Amino acid sequence: MPIKPIARAIAATLLVSSLSAFAAPPGSPFAIRISPLGTYSTGQFDKAAAEIVAHDPQTQRLFVVNAQSGNIDALDASNPAIPKYLFSIGTGGVVNSVAVHKGLLAAAVEASPKTDPGRVLFFTVDGEMLADVVVGALPDMLTFTPDGKRVLVANEGEPNDDYLIDPEGSVSIIDLQNGIRELDASHVRTVRFDASIAIDPSVRIFGPNADLSTNLEPEYIALSKDGKTAWVALQEANAVAILDVEAARFTAIRSLGFKDHLLPGNELDVGDQDGSIRIGKWPVLGMYQPDAIASYEYQGKTFLVTANEGDSRDWTGTPGYSEQSRFRARSGAVPPCADSPRLQAFFADNPWGITTLPQLRDNANMGRLNITTATGLRADGSCYEDVYAFGGRSFSIWSEDLAQVFDSGAQFERTIESVNTAYFNSNHATDSFDNRSDDKGPEPEGIAVAKLFGRVYAFIGLERIGGVMIYDITDPNAPAFVQYFNNRAFFPAGVTPTLAERKDLGPEGVLVIEAEKSPIPGVPLLVVANEVSGTTTVFRIDPERMVGNRD
Repeated sequence: MPIKPIARAIAATLLVSSLSAFAAPPGSPFAIRISPLGTYSTGQFDKAAAEIVAHDPQTQRLFVVNAQSGNIDALDASNPAIPKYLFSIGTGGVVNSVAVHKGLLAAAVEASPKTDPGRVLFFTVDGEMLADVVVGALPDMLTFTPDGKRVLVANEGEPNDDYLIDPEGSVSIIDLQNGIRELDASHVRTVRFDASIAIDPSVRIFGPNADLSTNLEPEYIALSKDGKTAWVALQEANAVAILDVEAARFTAIRSLGFKDHLLPGNELDVGDQDGSIRIGKWPVLGMYQPDAIASYEYQGKTFLVTANEGDSRDWTGTPGYSEQSRFRARSGAVPPCADSPRLQAFFADNPWGITTLPQLRDNANMGRLNITTATGLRADGSCYEDVYAFGGRSFSIWSEDLAQVFDSGAQFERTIESVNTAYFNSNHATDSFDNRSDDKGPEPEGIAVAKLFGRVYAFIGLERIGGVMIYDITDPNAPAFVQYFNNRAFFPAGVTPTLAERKDLGPEGVLVIEAEKSPIPGVPLLVVANEVSGTTTVFRIDPERMVGNRD
């Protein structure tokens, strides 16, 4: 056998053997397993050709945002083992999100330039355009209320690359109660941020323009079961806004606080140039900064689930603005505080013998870690008291008032270390070792929550190394790890695989099709859209065991 096929076979064998074995231990009260059924590929690599995915149970079609073409691709999923391309729906612009409710499809389309007001377009599932309304700048995500009477749109309102134009962030509420054919501007209420809103003092309002209305950038929306309350992720601000949907007003903006990586259970790997995996306690505070957010109920109360990806403001035009810096680079006019209590605690007790700030700032230690310059400055402006990194490298559960109930801590990175040591914290476009540890690690981005077989599960997509983490979150106070499955093949240096051989890269959108809506009777499905590989993959979800109470 030639050398290249041998290397491919070894890589594939390693992938299958390690991933199929990594699941919840025996004795779990109830477990599920996912296994791949079929994949549709656009054949486009690293072009964002598969981002967000929605499902219409009436036609068993999947609708996938294809940013590369600017269209929505309709796929026939009636046989999920062979998803087939049907047609594309043109939007006349850059489409960022898609949602479906009872045969009505909604798409969020940004303007050109993106700082102008965007649009929401409505179509039949056959692609016939029904309505077009104007919303806020850069509509990034949209969702129907559970009853289908409204659509909520997160208008991110990002600045242009020069940071000279910075539109307001907002949420648009589109009222559909009078029928789609009658829809016009009078049925759109756009809710803005103003000084009347109760706001936690630790919410990050920063940058050249620290005005509340333009600084907050809605990313994602979760709704209560009755559709009357929405929780809006404000990623860069490390916060969530609470929205009264019927009154069309924000009632509060809650900070998510910071994750202390010096505490046991919150360890992380902070360096990409140490040649090893060093998941440990480091003097870093993590900003949760969720991308996707979802909701579910437990004992009559709403709980929120977040994928704590992290994100920075990094606009490279002129004059532009960037909050991002390497920890090592903080050696100029405003250095780290050498007498910081957190640094001193770390110097007094760490397994690597690091006892001074210059040692810590070495690239082989924490020097390469990407951190923010916008948070942590001592009151007198002389130095940075604490080090704040982007993202939590975890998923969290919160009460409806944004008190943290659970965080997965270091579990994602420790799981990846156990499953795929050779490609720990790999990037999504290349097969590499440890090259995302200095940034945001595995970058949990997409999330879906569903009740399956009598229990509630969270499916969290990891944007960089890939794969989906599955947790039983039925009781938000006691989540349990269920499975990590990565439908990605890794290849050693010197091997150049085809796109098909690489399988799924860069999961972006995560969707669960519950059993009663599935094309396979009684079998729920998981659908993952992968932006780097341009693939949409369908997995079947099966119960592994049923023991004890199925509440």
